[in-house]
Amino acid sequence: MPTHINDSEPAGFDAEALYRDLLAQVRAGLSDVPDAAIVGIHSGGAWLAERLAADLGLQARLGFIDVSFYRDDYARKGLHPDVKPTRIEFNVDGATIVLVDDVLYTGRTVRAAINVLFDFGRPQRIMLAALADRGGRELPVAADFVGAYARLAPGRSLALSRDASGQLSLKIEDDNA
Repeated sequence: MPTHINDSEPAGFDAEALYRDLLAQVRAGLSDVPDAAIVGIHSGGAWLAERLAADLGLQARLGFIDVSFYRDDYARKGLHPDVKPTRIEFNVDGATIVLVDDVLYTGRTVRAAINVLFDFGRPQRIMLAALADRGGRELPVAADFVGAYARLAPGRSLALSRDASGQLSLKIEDDNA
């Protein structure tokens, strides 16, 4: 059962508990899927995808996507200074792929990630997992698996971080984008 959070709560949330809820949902959702794969969107989605792949025994079917060149605001914002490599080393054709992002917001990052996936082949199905869904969609995108639903005031955002031991933390901060 996803958690509901809002920005009137304390600044920190138990991202590890949200991850455990997300893992349980993904595990149940993939229980009858023989060719599942996990693909994380850099950076927070990649961290979550690594954990999901390890917990679900899907390390051989783990990939990562950087959407920097596929964003519809690329011409306006330019290249992000921290571009990571896209790496998908399994056959995408016919696969059921769980696309993983840390925070689902407008849907534009997910759209860009789907464009990247189709450069690698034609998946049978793409499912979406997000640690937090903060609403505010601009495109018709919905997650299949969600750790928490968040309602934030304008100008606020959710930021996932990971420490050296791999522990996740999620906090609300001012949106400086």
